[in-house]
Formats: sequence, C-alpha cells, structure tokens
Amino acid sequence: MKILSTTPAWDSAPREVWKDWQLHRLRTYLSQRVLPFSTHYRRLFKEHDLTVQDLRSLEDWAHVPFTSKSDLTVPRDQQREFVLMPEEAVLRREWSVIKNALLHGREAAKNAIEEEFRPVMLTSTTGRSSDPVPFLFTKHDLHNLDIAGRRLMECGRSQKDFRHINAFPFAPHLAFWQTHHAGLGFGTFMVSTGGGKSLGTEGNMNLIDRIQPDVLIGMPTFMYHLMREAVETGRHWPNLKRIVLGGEKVAEGLRARLIALAAELGSEHVYVISTYGFTEAKMAFPECPAETGSGFHISPDLAMIELVSPQNGLPVPDGHPGEIVFTPLDARGTVVLRYRTGDIAEGGLTWSRCPYCGRTCPRLLGPISRVSEVRELHLDKIKGTLVNFNILEHLLDDQKGVAAWQIELCKRHDDPHEVDELILHVAPERGTESNTLEQRIQRRFAEVTEIKPNAIHLHDLADMRERLGVGKLLKEVKLLDRRKQARASDAQLSSR
Repeated sequence: MKILSTTPAWDSAPREVWKDWQLHRLRTYLSQRVLPFSTHYRRLFKEHDLTVQDLRSLEDWAHVPFTSKSDLTVPRDQQREFVLMPEEAVLRREWSVIKNALLHGREAAKNAIEEEFRPVMLTSTTGRSSDPVPFLFTKHDLHNLDIAGRRLMECGRSQKDFRHINAFPFAPHLAFWQTHHAGLGFGTFMVSTGGGKSLGTEGNMNLIDRIQPDVLIGMPTFMYHLMREAVETGRHWPNLKRIVLGGEKVAEGLRARLIALAAELGSEHVYVISTYGFTEAKMAFPECPAETGSGFHISPDLAMIELVSPQNGLPVPDGHPGEIVFTPLDARGTVVLRYRTGDIAEGGLTWSRCPYCGRTCPRLLGPISRVSEVRELHLDKIKGTLVNFNILEHLLDDQKGVAAWQIELCKRHDDPHEVDELILHVAPERGTESNTLEQRIQRRFAEVTEIKPNAIHLHDLADMRERLGVGKLLKEVKLLDRRKQARASDAQLSSR
C-alpha cells in the first residue's frame, strides 16, 4: 500500500488514490483517536476480537459491526460513550502533542488539545421516530463544517458577491448550522431568518424584498409555500439564481414547480439544488447545478460511504441500490462508525466523473428513500398490503395540480379493532378542477400501488399549511399516523 504524504484533492483525485489514502487514514484515526478515547468502540472491538491491524484492506472494514439508531437511543450516560473523551496519560505519549509543547510551550499544546476535543456546540436528531439524540461538536468539528459548507457553495457554483438567505428554522439542527457555516467557510453574505416560526411568512418575504438575494436556502415545503405566497402577493424577486433545499427529499415535480414560481417572480434560469445530510454525519453533501439531480458529491477526505443490502447488510456493487452506511474520517465530539442511516440510494454509489461539473469524487445517486418508510397497512381484516411510502410521496409530489398534500392513517370510526384507512388531504393548484384532480389521483394510485385512498379531502392552502405545520415545525407532517391514538384510547377504556 502506497501512503501519500499529503491529502489528495477531494474532487479530482482518482479512486485508486483515494482507496489507499482512506485505508491509511482510517487505520490512523482508529488507532490514535477513536479506540483510545471512545468507550463504546473500545469495548466493541474487544468484544469482537478486532484490532486495527486486522484492517489490511477496505474490504476488511465490512467485518466491523454496524452502529444503528437503536445503539444511540439509550440513556444519556450511555450516549456519552460515543463521545471522544481524551485521557491525559495517552496524550502525553503522543508525538504531535510532545512536538507542539516543545516548539510552542505547554500552554499552547494544552489549548490545541482543548480545541480538538472540548465540546462547544450541540445538535440533535429531530426525534420523529424516537427521542432526540444529541451530537456534540468541538472546534475541530466546526472547522470541518466550514470545509463541508465551502464545498456546498463551490459545488453549487455560488459566488462571493451573491446574497444568500438561510430560511432554515433556528434550532440545534444540522441543516441550519451547516448553512450558517457554509456562509462562513465560503466567505459570503448570509442572512438567517429562522424560517416561518421566527419571522413568519410575511416577515421572510419582506426581508427578501429588501435584500433581493441570489440564493434561497431552506426546507422544500417552506420554500414552496414562501415562493407561492410571494407570487400571490405580487412580489418581484428578479435576482434568484439558486434554490437550495435540505432536510427533506426533493421530488422532480417539486423542482419544476419551484422553477416555475421563480419565473413568475421574475427570475429565469434558476437551478434547484438538493442537499443530503443527517445529524450523525455532522455535515451535508451537495448536488451541483443541473436540470435533474446530479448525485450528492461526497468529501472522501472527511467521510467514507458504503452501500449495503438492507436485508443482509452485505456490500452491494457500485451502481446498485443500497442502504447508506457512514463512517467519519476526521470527526471529534460524538463519533459513530459504520452507521446504518436507514436511507436507500436508489441509483447506487459511483466514482465516475460527474457529467455536469467534472468532479471525480464519489457520488450518491438518488432518489434517496427510507427503509423505515415501507409501512404495513392492514386495509382489510384478512390480507395486509405492503405499501412503500416513498413511492406514494413521489407520486403525489409529481402529480400535476397538487399544491400540497398529507396522508392520514387512521382506524375506521377510530375503533382500534376496525380496519386501517388511508385518508388523503390535498390542496389543489390554482385553476385546477377538483373532480378532475380526484380522478387523476385515484387513477395514479391504481397504476402505481395496490391500494387506493378511502377518501380524498380537498383543502385550501391556508388549511393545508396548518395541517402540515409549515413554518412551525422543523419537518412538516407529510404522514400523520393516528392509529396508535385509537389503540391508546381503547387501552384507557379497558383499564377503567
């Protein structure tokens, strides 16, 4: 194995170079930072009789057990086991620390260790399916967040003189902080509005009127709502060049609608760019401007991505769909290795040159779907139907005439012993004929799935925004599952 003395260029070095570099980096990272200072992984490696010397190739990394969401949803004292906690005795023996102390003094060496390991910021998972899990950042991590943010800007072909609006909610959530650090890392103008919950829709539109930004950044649903309101109230935003989305999946139908709204606001030739990130990665990955999704460009010096079969956990070949597994290569604070995201890259992983920007870094090809969004809906008492919520989501996002939607799962008559029902709530686009839209939706459900809605309820946009929690919640409620409420109510009655 040839070891490079310098880090290769993240976006242009060939795969063969990165393969050797990542193996060397992984071994160094494990031996010098993770295993000495992570209680969880020190114990895990010992229990499975694993050592760094066992990693003779990247293929050997597949023998290391996965980390999953269930490993993190534990009591707080056990969550601390994933935080790198340096031991002074170990650091005293490290040559880089000794060298720093000799050259710059003991105080400088101590300050450098503080910056590398002391937690200074916390983000957390959104807690949709479980309790929120905190993830700690050190100043070292914030530096990496700057790097990832700068690359987001570079991939998006932003410019230093562009004006950016960050409309993600003020929250301990990766999307907001990654956007904030993208502005810092790239050195450009960025205004954070806090989304709808802070300034409200009117406040956001008024601020955009004054600043006339080149780039709008935020949640897909809120961006659509904001731009639609701007059109309806006669705003003029002629400078828009990019609409950057994060926190939710972006369907092709939504891209087209946002581009059309931008044109109505006076901005032609706008690119809609999606990003892919998650709390456990402590960074996000960008697309580059393209008419369709270009794939999410991974930074191979900061992270290693594997795709595995969701069924058996075995690696899948390049270009094949698989569950995304994440390993950081330079993280401090909270660290998770071989983390199973539950996200499926339907187009697989590729190292081929991006046809739009020419970069040769690894790319995740979408759409990205969730393993957990395949839900069992027992729509009759005899036979259950397996429904992929990802398919329904793309079906509805791409359906012409649908401005907003929500799927509600409930029990018939709110009786826990009755069959499940699927109620579809829809806000039609302006000028869409209601009966025609209902027929189109029913027909598309029949073509794509084995089920159909028990009912379709039409709403105006204001009502749908309230149902979805637009501007109020961190993530809008696209799927409202009320079946557990019926079972809980029945259990309370039974206990009386």
